[in-house]
Amino acid sequence: MYLRKCFSVILLLYEGFVACEIGDGRNVWNKFSGSSLLNETQYFQANRFPKSFLWGVGTAAFQTEGALDWDGKGPSIWDHFIHSPDFRYNDASSKSYTLWDKDLEALKYLGVKFYHFSISWPRLFSDGIANVVNMNGLTYYNQLIDSLREEKIEPVVTLYHWDLPLALQLKYGGWKNESLIDIFNDYAAFCFQAFGNRVKYWLTIHNPYLIAWHGYETGIHAPGETADSSAVFKAAHNLIKAHAKVWHTYDRHFRHTQHGFVSLTLGSHWAEPKKGNLNDFTIESCHQSVQAVLGWFGKPVFGDGDYPTVIKQKIKHWMPSFTASEKKYIRGTADFFAFSFGPNNFRPASTFVKYGQPDSLSIRQALNWIKLEYNNPRILIAENGWFTNNNIKTEDTSSIFLIKWFLNEVLQAIIHDDVKVFAYTAWSLVDGYEWSYAYSIRRGLFYVDLDSKEKVRVPKTSAIFYKHIIQQHGLPSMEASFTSQFSCDFQWGVSDSVIQVQLTPSSPQFTDPNLYLWNAPRDGGLRKVNGVKLHTRASQCTDFNAVRNHIQMLSRLSVNHYKFALNWSLILPNGDLSVINKEAIYFYQCLIKEMIKRGIKPLVTLYHPTDHHTNMPAPLYQEGGWLNRSTVHAFRDYANLCFKEFGEHVGMWITVNEPNKLSQTYKINSNDTYIAAHNLILAHMMAWHLYDKHYRVYQNGLVSFALHADWAEPANPYLTSHVLAAERILLFELAWFMDPFFKTGDYPERMLDYLRLKNKHGLSQSAVPSFTGDENKAVKFSADFVALNHFTTHLVIHQRQNGSSYEHDRDSILRPDVTWPRSPKGLSVVPWGIRKLLNWIKTRYGNVPIYITANGVDDKSSHNDELRKFYIKNYIKEILVAKEHDQVNVRGYYGWKLQDRQNSHFGFFNSPFFESRAKLSSLFYSELITNRGVFSEATATKSCKEQEGQELTGCEACTFILKWKAFLFFGICLLITTTLLITVLFTYVRKRRKPH
Repeated sequence: MYLRKCFSVILLLYEGFVACEIGDGRNVWNKFSGSSLLNETQYFQANRFPKSFLWGVGTAAFQTEGALDWDGKGPSIWDHFIHSPDFRYNDASSKSYTLWDKDLEALKYLGVKFYHFSISWPRLFSDGIANVVNMNGLTYYNQLIDSLREEKIEPVVTLYHWDLPLALQLKYGGWKNESLIDIFNDYAAFCFQAFGNRVKYWLTIHNPYLIAWHGYETGIHAPGETADSSAVFKAAHNLIKAHAKVWHTYDRHFRHTQHGFVSLTLGSHWAEPKKGNLNDFTIESCHQSVQAVLGWFGKPVFGDGDYPTVIKQKIKHWMPSFTASEKKYIRGTADFFAFSFGPNNFRPASTFVKYGQPDSLSIRQALNWIKLEYNNPRILIAENGWFTNNNIKTEDTSSIFLIKWFLNEVLQAIIHDDVKVFAYTAWSLVDGYEWSYAYSIRRGLFYVDLDSKEKVRVPKTSAIFYKHIIQQHGLPSMEASFTSQFSCDFQWGVSDSVIQVQLTPSSPQFTDPNLYLWNAPRDGGLRKVNGVKLHTRASQCTDFNAVRNHIQMLSRLSVNHYKFALNWSLILPNGDLSVINKEAIYFYQCLIKEMIKRGIKPLVTLYHPTDHHTNMPAPLYQEGGWLNRSTVHAFRDYANLCFKEFGEHVGMWITVNEPNKLSQTYKINSNDTYIAAHNLILAHMMAWHLYDKHYRVYQNGLVSFALHADWAEPANPYLTSHVLAAERILLFELAWFMDPFFKTGDYPERMLDYLRLKNKHGLSQSAVPSFTGDENKAVKFSADFVALNHFTTHLVIHQRQNGSSYEHDRDSILRPDVTWPRSPKGLSVVPWGIRKLLNWIKTRYGNVPIYITANGVDDKSSHNDELRKFYIKNYIKEILVAKEHDQVNVRGYYGWKLQDRQNSHFGFFNSPFFESRAKLSSLFYSELITNRGVFSEATATKSCKEQEGQELTGCEACTFILKWKAFLFFGICLLITTTLLITVLFTYVRKRRKPH
């Protein structure tokens, strides 16, 4: 019966379209329709709030005070409601009535400027009638207010937060009866008289929508009525009139002496059209959904004194109406807009109707709606936050991210949208009773064991986070600011994976000796002329289209290095030296030679597996790949061939690209990953020693390997478990391979200890292979530089896992931050992560030379790839700060990658299927290289050529030579020529005079 009746009300509220009043609020959805993470008004707003901005925290009396029947307090409708058979309540609370001094300590810990609390109406007047006050209750609130002011914490007081005296419900039927208007006014007047000299901000009623809707329609809030659908509208009507009367009472009798401000708190959800479905219909649906909640109470007070048209027309059978004088009386009865945006406005599902559109946590858009709909009022966010399950004690990581999300959106609204938000209230101070959810959820910044006697307030990690926000007065940026340029010897490059080899030249006319006739029978074809042979020449490197195309793209980028990979399986299809693909070797030689001709040096990768292909010779793969020790020796032979064939022109080598990721693909049993990694390390070590012994003396090259090196940040920096989990990820991902080569010659001891501990407790059976004594010595320092492929940053959460696998052994889960911009493929764009990574390597391994051998992001655009430009600019800026400010030995940067394979993803150039067209990021990167890492000629200093010239200007003679070098050159040439002529003439004359 209830569901059928509720559904009929919903239909009346939301069925079909009606003509809505013209308002600016509906423009919000169009304003934010073009959201882009590259728009500075929409990505994370790391900044400070205005100087006058106020930070606060709030509670409600019924939720936290306890002492339900102490010291003369009368029962409220919630006291009666929760003791009914349908609700569980054990009278537990945080006991703020007796432990208010503990709340005060919590407030001082946070450093807030105001405390938003509510007065319990039945604690002052047990029957609700403001005649004989309960002195115990009066003493309590006086003591609280005085103590707050002594600590310079401003009290923000709500007169009614849902705990109506039960006597008024029983006698009058609660808010359905307009008699409560005058009774509430009398109570409010008493509070103004008793506390108004110390309270400047008053809120009459908290979220009247939920009072009316859940109290008189759904029945999930006190008084729990569901029988009369018209009751919800009567209650709402009287709540609005009660507020207006209280405002006028304050305005007429108290404002001139107390100089305070009065409003009411209005709450709402927010609705957005489904992605890609923004149109007039969906916008109107969302607008009406918000109007039916926020506009129901907002328009009478902040608008024209009347209800929104959408409600009046759809609920005309039950909706009371305001007279003309009442509209005038109600309109403008608020000195600021108090806004509640929290879970009670979204949960449960019956709180509001989505009307076919998803709800959203975009408080920024809701604030913009208020601004546009109600003429940009000053806004106090009177309640904001979320909840955790009741099993969460102090480690409330999700709350941190939601606070960060909400504050970021509030700051964006202030800075970019000129929304006049002047204060923010985090909700709530301590854990308490959460209305229809009772104790199943928690919302406090401070954890309270509600079953304990002591009720100790323990700061959760969200409290620590909020405290730091208040101290910093906002969300300071982690991005660095540094004015400098990269040195002229800094490597600028671009990376690629295994490049496609062209085995035959693209110009067969130079190698084919036959003569052809074209279109002889007028069919457009070629006909070979028999018996005729022509002289040909040998194929040349420029005959390969692939070589020409690569050189053209590289030249357009202005890079001086190109990192590409050879195809092991193509060069040695059998995995050994029994068959060598000479055509493939010739192609690579051509590419390298043509690059060098144009001043582009190669950084060659011997082995570059991918997610889709191992790129290993099939016979080796079939024999177990890197699980088989024989693959190590096969790789050494392959490396020897490459050093011999290409080493003359190659100055830098990468043996294996991302062995730390490749090894993770071996996971049939618990130890496969570690065995594969072990053999990869040995393979690199052998290749390095081979080069060092036989080739380095005359090739003068460097050899290393490239690791996938994303940064790991603790999801909750205030939890030791998360900090350790992030460190553990770096151990298992990076130190796993780096410690053997750059530190100890063995695996990280902490990593091994952690695995031993898991083995001891039966949580894993994983075992890491050991190096022999000779291997340990051979591995140590068998790498000439650090090569890092860095793309993103992950948040790390500790989670103990039971299972024998590399993933389980780490006891960590990777997550993104909701406030970080993300690419179409889900890569978080976090530039400061690369600086932290570089400093971590410097701290752990000393001042080793570092090359960023791959760095990039996916971008769907085939032309104007703004995301890639944004990414490159900001990551290179952080690398520059790390190099110049932090003194990290960074020597080169390689953008990832040269060209797309098929669709638009990571490339600076489109795939050959799209004619290898350049994207705008290629021009941007070229200009950046020209300006040595800064992003405009205005901020760039001298170019490298100018700097070279400047170095010669230390003497006047050098300056003169540089200035007049053209004339000096001509003069010297003329002098030499003249001297020669004179010499010739002199010799000739002497010969003529010599007698015969």
